[in-house]
Amino acid sequence: MKKVCQICKRDETKTEIVAAIIVRPAVSELIKKSFPNWNGKGFICRDDLRKFLNQYLFKIMEDEKGELSTLEKDVINKLTEYETISVNIDNEFDSTLTFGEKLSDKIAAFGGSWNFIITFGLIIFLWIGINSYFLITQPFDPYPFILLNLILSTLAALQAPVIMMSQNRQETRDRKRSEEDYKINLKSELELRQLHQKVDHLLVQQWERMMGIQELQLEMLEELRKEDK
Repeated sequence: MKKVCQICKRDETKTEIVAAIIVRPAVSELIKKSFPNWNGKGFICRDDLRKFLNQYLFKIMEDEKGELSTLEKDVINKLTEYETISVNIDNEFDSTLTFGEKLSDKIAAFGGSWNFIITFGLIIFLWIGINSYFLITQPFDPYPFILLNLILSTLAALQAPVIMMSQNRQETRDRKRSEEDYKINLKSELELRQLHQKVDHLLVQQWERMMGIQELQLEMLEELRKEDK
């Protein structure tokens, strides 16, 4: 006898069929609301089970958090589809940077290093030394070094927005990383909850079977006792 899904009526030759008894009571109750003829002793296909599991997760999340965000909906969909959710943020983020953004990051990295401080200090001392000692008669920037002050002011004015652009991108990267962390944590929490429910469901089933076996054993003992009499 072919196994047939109670929902879509497809048999095991067209889709993967599982026993309805493995469906957790909470999900089973949700299925009964849409299909009153649902029988826990029948079968259901993986696609329909995944659909109702998705509805169940949406329901418990909405009961706890209210209206769900796009991020939370994406986590639930990927969870029921058994898809991985973690991504490498750095590779994904770096691949979208333009040439100007990459250049500003390199400038900001160099501007915040000891190499920049030492190099800039040597240039200033060399500039002052040349104009104070080597070109005393005709210095190109005599004391008080107005040209040097202009260059320093221009450099500071340009360096500040470049560093701010780099910091803004770093904040965007950190925000994306925190979103990914939240998605992974949420998925782990939902999976743990499902595992607990599955274990509880299996324990209840095992207990019912043990009780049934015990009742059968008592009946057999009672029959044997009657025969002895």
